[in-house]
Amino acid sequence: MSRTVIIVAGGSGTRMQTSVPKQFLILKKKPLLYYTLKAFYDFDPLLKIILVLPEKNIAYWNILKQKYKITIPHEIVCGGTTRFYSVKNGLASISDEGMVAIHDGVRPFVSAQTIKNCFDGANSNGNAIPVIGLVDSIRENDQKKSYSRNRENYTLVQTPQTFSALLLKKAYEQEFSELFTDDASVLESAGEDIFLVEGNKENIKITTKFDLLVAKALLQK
Repeated sequence: MSRTVIIVAGGSGTRMQTSVPKQFLILKKKPLLYYTLKAFYDFDPLLKIILVLPEKNIAYWNILKQKYKITIPHEIVCGGTTRFYSVKNGLASISDEGMVAIHDGVRPFVSAQTIKNCFDGANSNGNAIPVIGLVDSIRENDQKKSYSRNRENYTLVQTPQTFSALLLKKAYEQEFSELFTDDASVLESAGEDIFLVEGNKENIKITTKFDLLVAKALLQK
C-alpha cells in the first residue's frame, strides 16, 4: 500500500518576529525545514514526500536547497490562501489509494516511532492522530468564571495526522469552516470517528522564539 506525507509549510514568521519565515530559519547550518524532511526520509526512503509552500516562497526554497545541498527527494506543490486550501492542493496531487500523512513543516522532531504509530493506526482504523497527555493542571475559562477540569480527559494534538487518502479527500470536499483547526476536525465534520495514537514530547511546533531555543537544544542533543 502506498504511503505519502504532505508537509505543509506556510508560516510567515510573524509570531517569531523574523523577516524570514520560520520554516527557513537556519539551525545548525541547515534550514529548519530540512530536519522535517529528513525525519520522514529516515523513517522510509521510499515514502513519497510532498512539500506545500506559498507560491512566493518556492523560489527561495529552491535557492536554499542548492546552497545547503539538500538532496532529499520531494515534490513541491503551491499552497492556498489558508492551511485548509494548502492541504487540499496537496491532496489533489496524489491518488485515492493508500495512506497519507499531513504534517506541519515546523515540527522537525517527530520520532520514527510516532510516524510508525500513525501509519499503523491509519491502516487499521482509517485515521490516526498523534497525541500526548497533559502534565499541567487545567481550567476552563468562560470569561466570567473558571472551572477546574480533569486533565486525564484531554490530550495535546500533534501531527502527522494520518488517513486513508480516499477518506480524507472526500472530507476535503466540504466547504471551508473556521471550526477546521486541523485535518482531524475536517474528517470529524464529515461524520467520521477519530482514533488517537501516541505521539512524542519532542514533536513540538516551532512558532515562537522560546520554541526556537528548545529546538536548538534538541539539535545539540
